Order: sequence, then structure tokens, then C-alpha cells
Amino acid sequence: MKPIVTALCSFGMSGQVFHGPSLKVLPQFKIEKILERNLRISEVHYPQATIVKEFDKIIADATIELVIVNTPDYYHFEMAKLAMEAGKHVVVEKPFVKESKDAVQLMEIARRNNVLLTVYQNRRLDGGFLTVQKVLENGLLGRVVEYECHYDRYRNFIQEGSWKEDGDERTGVLFNLGPHIVDQALVLFGKPKAVTAHLSVLRTGGRTTDQFDIKLHYGAFDATLRCSYLVREMGPQFIIHGTEGSFLKMATDPQEELLKIHRLPDEPSWGKEPPGDWGKLNSSVNGLHFEGKIETIPGNYARFYTNLYESIREGAELMVKPEEALMTIQILEACLLSNREQRTVDFL
Repeated sequence: MKPIVTALCSFGMSGQVFHGPSLKVLPQFKIEKILERNLRISEVHYPQATIVKEFDKIIADATIELVIVNTPDYYHFEMAKLAMEAGKHVVVEKPFVKESKDAVQLMEIARRNNVLLTVYQNRRLDGGFLTVQKVLENGLLGRVVEYECHYDRYRNFIQEGSWKEDGDERTGVLFNLGPHIVDQALVLFGKPKAVTAHLSVLRTGGRTTDQFDIKLHYGAFDATLRCSYLVREMGPQFIIHGTEGSFLKMATDPQEELLKIHRLPDEPSWGKEPPGDWGKLNSSVNGLHFEGKIETIPGNYARFYTNLYESIREGAELMVKPEEALMTIQILEACLLSNREQRTVDFL
């Protein structure tokens, strides 16, 4: 096994909580360089890596095969472009880019330079989503008539100094958290026929979108995606109704909170949820009525990188294809247009 020599372009929350721990437990990867312009936080957990202060030091290193662009959104396009033009594979943190035209350009650069390009849609590996996927694959609800997904938080203050609190209409929860649940809906149901979105600024003194209500219209049903920073009492994360029954899933995936306290995803029983967090199924299955808990399938974000290794070294299919990430950005752009013009936008 030849480890993939890797560089992390940032060591903020995404580097510390999401990318770093997965790479740390997988011998298929070797973190060679970490970009930290002001601090040296990474040397505690990754003493073998060299800290650099300029992105050029990563680009110029011929030994680096993979560059993880986990920087603020407005750096994604240029850094991914430069890395691929230098012949390196690239992982881009979500959202892929700010505009779909930039995504198309990056995909062409990847093809031209014969490198892999993917986007870190780790919420495909949440236990709750994996369980929803299995419930639907097995037809346990009959024909789906309604799908609702929430990604809510409680943050009633403005975090001054954060780039997420200022900027244009592509800053805020629509582009920060929206890519997660839009991507999940696309995985489950594919491309919608039309999009309707309502975006709001609810917090006192807020300057960017902190609430959205999106409907992806599929003809036979709508997928409703909701997010708000002003939800203190959480309801179900997933609510799905079908002709035979319903499935409700409370709680959010436990992985993020474990990673924040420096637990690693190679622990036994990683991603397992306590029975109190399991989803409830009430449905007719093969002519029999069932009402009860469904054990959550354990999630593991490290599988994203296991798949990436297999794709780079063995030619396996990418878990997250850039074409899928492009469609997510196109849907977010349709949401902006829908909200701006107060209408439903056809998604052709």
C-alpha cells in the first residue's frame, strides 16, 4: 500500500474536526503539509506534518498528490484550480464553489489534467441519512408522498468577525448548511422538476440568510428542506410519509460532537446511536403492520476518504462526483432566483 501524500489547506474547524481525524486513522494517507498562516495548532495532533504559511509551498511540492481545499468558500475556486493545474487531485469542502460556472470550469481543468476532483459531502455518511436511505430502498413506506428534512441550530447572536456573517447572497445558511441537505435529497430522489425557496434573516442585527424553506418539486411529491438558526427545541430531523406508513428520525448524527472532543473514527462502535435516538417506523410491511424503532445504521465520515483512496489508486467510482456537486450549486442558485422573484423556478 502506497499512502497518498496529502496537504490540508486550512486547520480551522473543518481541518480539526472533519478532515484531519479521518486522515489520521487511515494508513492510506500521509499528511505532509498543513497550511496555517498564523497559528501552529496542528503540530500537537500531526507532528509529522510540516506547517507552511503560503499556499505556493503546497503547489510547488512535487511529492504532494492530494490537496484538500477546506478554506472559506471564496477561496475554493482559485485554490482548486491552481492545485489541479499542478497535477494534484483535489477535495473541495462544501459548498463546491460560489457559482456553478466556476464548477464547470474546475471540472474541465480536472479532465484536462487527468486528476480526480470531488467535494466533501460528508453528511451522506450520517447514520440517520444512511438509515433513511435503507428504509426507502426497501420500500418500507410504499410510494413516498412527502419528504421533509431539517438542519436546524440555535445561535441567536451574530458572530462578529466570522466571514459567514457577512458577504453577498451566497453567504449564510443557504450555502453553508444547504449543500448538506440538498445533496441528500439528490442522492435519494435525483434531479427535481422545479424549485421554490423562501430565504429570511431572522436574527436581530443579522446580515446574511439564517433561515430557509426550500421545496424541491418532483411531480408526485415535494421534498421540503428547512434550516434555521433560531430553533432551540429540536423536532425530527427526517419526516417521511408514504402510502403504507411513516418514518420519523429525531436527533442529529453523533460523530461531529465526538470529533470535537478529539475522539477518533477508528474506535469500536463508532457512530452508533443510543436506542433513544433511533427512528420510528409505523408502516405496513409485506402485509403486516409494524410500529417500532429502527436501529440507526452507524455512520463514519472516514469512508469518504477510504473511497477516495480506492478511486485514486484502484480506479473505483467516486462516492461524490463533481457533476453531483455541480447540481447542488445549481439548485442553490435556483433558490436565490426563486426567493428574489417570489416564484417557482423550473429546473431543466
